[in-house]
Amino acid sequence: MAEAANGTGASRNTRGRRSRRKNPDGTMTLIEHVYEFRRRLGFALLFIVIGGIFGWIWFEQHLGPIPSLGNIMNGPYCAIPASQRFGGDQGTCRLLATQPFEVFMVRLKVGVAAGAVVLSPFWLYQFWAFIAPGLYSKERKYALTFVGFASVLFAAGAVLAYLLVPHALALLAGLGQDQFITALTADKYISFILSLLVIFGVSFELPLIVVMLNLVGVVKYQQLKRWRRGILFALFVFAAFATPGSDPFSMLGLAAALTVLFEIAIQIARFHDRKRDKVRQDEGWDKLADDEAAPFDYTPSTVEEDEPATSPRSRSTDDIT
Repeated sequence: MAEAANGTGASRNTRGRRSRRKNPDGTMTLIEHVYEFRRRLGFALLFIVIGGIFGWIWFEQHLGPIPSLGNIMNGPYCAIPASQRFGGDQGTCRLLATQPFEVFMVRLKVGVAAGAVVLSPFWLYQFWAFIAPGLYSKERKYALTFVGFASVLFAAGAVLAYLLVPHALALLAGLGQDQFITALTADKYISFILSLLVIFGVSFELPLIVVMLNLVGVVKYQQLKRWRRGILFALFVFAAFATPGSDPFSMLGLAAALTVLFEIAIQIARFHDRKRDKVRQDEGWDKLADDEAAPFDYTPSTVEEDEPATSPRSRSTDDIT
């Protein structure tokens, strides 16, 4: 068996050396792409696991001036007046655990979510390193711009949701006056907070999608201008259904923020279309006849001018087979 194992390992090394001799420019076959994806996915999961361990420790440990993750998550609940909170008259601010493993699962859920966010540059890089060689330089620039703005908008949406939650909880807790007291279970409260953060973060990506569709020519400013009233109405309807709470603060906050972002997206589309129309006018594209060729540069470029030789686009048909 040892000889068979040694033979298998030697054959793999031989195949690896043969592959490198056959493709000295670094191109890969289809099966090698699958192996590369598996390797990148493994590293990404490893970073997420490391982030989960970090989040588990951070849940009850202060990181210098940064409070513990548990205190951050309990902040909106602790903002409820003490007279309306269970155990608040004793100066405590704790959630209820009604099942034996509820505390463990809540801490694990929050730790993994927070760790994934903190270490997101590391595991996102693994996916970027997998797809980047297959993109042209212009496509890589657009992709990096989109990812950068998407990350900022998602963080802004999550922060807005976190700021609105205390007001929403205070309003809902105050409806009962002296007849009720707010005693939230840890699992439902944490699930409510995380879902609200994700919903606000993802919703903030919608205006960015509109901008990208305008840049590629799918949607034009004149169309967005005609659809403005319908879009605003749809935003309020979307906010009413998307927010998990029944309070008006979350709905109005999300709808108002999306309205501002969509208006910014419309103005960006206006500027882009105006610039594109000016280029078309300067080049005389609109004056061309239907059977007249556009004044484009039809000289084909070489692979070396557009992308590195290691790009999968540069491999031949024989490499795929």
